[in-house]
Amino acid sequence: MVVLSDSELLFPRTVIPAAIQARVGSDIEIRPLAKSDHTRGHVELLSVLTEAPSVSAERYVERFQSMKACKDTYYTVAFIHKPTDKLVAVGTVFLERKFLRGTGVVGHIEDIAVSKSMQGRKLGLHLINCLEEIARSTGCYKVILDCSKDNIPFYEKCGFQLKEYEMAMYLNSGSSVVPNARM
Repeated sequence: MVVLSDSELLFPRTVIPAAIQARVGSDIEIRPLAKSDHTRGHVELLSVLTEAPSVSAERYVERFQSMKACKDTYYTVAFIHKPTDKLVAVGTVFLERKFLRGTGVVGHIEDIAVSKSMQGRKLGLHLINCLEEIARSTGCYKVILDCSKDNIPFYEKCGFQLKEYEMAMYLNSGSSVVPNARM
């Protein structure tokens, strides 16, 4: 297993609650997303959610660097299967700074993905708990997420309540894939 320096990670390791690591088993490492996680199957893992066209290593690093440059905003947590050095679960909480609620901060949970081979080990639950704790420790007054109707029972088990509706407008001919989107 490769030891990564903090400069290669999206955010400092110390942000991840230590108690979560004890819950997932000794074969899983929980850490921030790394610049090199393209080679560990990050984009392929996201394909359990939606279309995930391949991304070149160069574009991956560009996106990683742009997210890292937004200090204290993006917290993508990776669960790494130590024996294979592959990502087996990943999720993000990003922080929206508002004028409402006394200039409060909302955590948005996005892109929760668990490898089919690891489902049943409660990695999704532990990932959500980890992201919730990060949101709490960074001062968020709430965390929100969008999910499919089929996933509502899972998120209710995680403590979320059904509220309002999601709407979307795709700005590129109706496709959910944005091939050349850049920040």
